[in-house]
Amino acid sequence: MSRRAWLRTGLGLLAGAQVVLGLWILLLPELFWKWPWVSHLPPYNEHLLRDFGGASVALAVVLCSAVAAMERRLVLTALVACLVSSVAHLLFHAQHLEPLSAASGAGFMALLAVTVLLPTALLWPAADGAAFREPEPAGCRDAL
Repeated sequence: MSRRAWLRTGLGLLAGAQVVLGLWILLLPELFWKWPWVSHLPPYNEHLLRDFGGASVALAVVLCSAVAAMERRLVLTALVACLVSSVAHLLFHAQHLEPLSAASGAGFMALLAVTVLLPTALLWPAADGAAFREPEPAGCRDAL
């Protein structure tokens, strides 16, 4: 798989995760709140949850734009925005693990670590620019 295809696939995974998360929170905030990794931080606040859902969908829009355009500055901006959000999220939850079991806390931190590691790994091919000089694979061109 070319660097360009790998970068586009990774951006697509990040965008898809933000779409799912954002729509889940926007449309079903109480169901999201019942998830054990979330509900241990009371009190429930529908307004803040819906704001977070909207921000997640907004980040998904930027990531989807980067997938479609595959323009270096847009891709870098989308990845840095995703990374800032993910690092802040991980740091907050790392300081609030007390109510969780050791296994649940470890699983949650592993999941949040992936949300930091993936955009970090994608920054390398995006920053060096080689992925943007590669010819577009035929399948990707035809899909857009």
